[in-house]
Amino acid sequence: MSITKQYLKTKPVCKVTFTVPAVDAKKVAVVGDFNNWSPKGSLLKKLKNGTFKGTFDLPKENSYEFKYIVDGSYINETEADRYQWNDYAGGENAVLEV
Repeated sequence: MSITKQYLKTKPVCKVTFTVPAVDAKKVAVVGDFNNWSPKGSLLKKLKNGTFKGTFDLPKENSYEFKYIVDGSYINETEADRYQWNDYAGGENAVLEV
């Protein structure tokens, strides 16, 4: 798994690309407080090599809790900027700093 950040000079946003290797998966989505934890509109596209990838514009100077949903299972990003305990989830969420 990986995250790539591209800061735009002309807009107050960061283009964040999420990459998830999940060859056997059918669907992968990224959910977090940037999209109200809704997989709708946040599905990643499956590439020919079995990797799922998607790019989202997120407002800069914020931090976002997030997870991946891989075929219905919640998974944390291994290369997150940090992790934060979430009482509602009863576990840690990955955190993205942009």
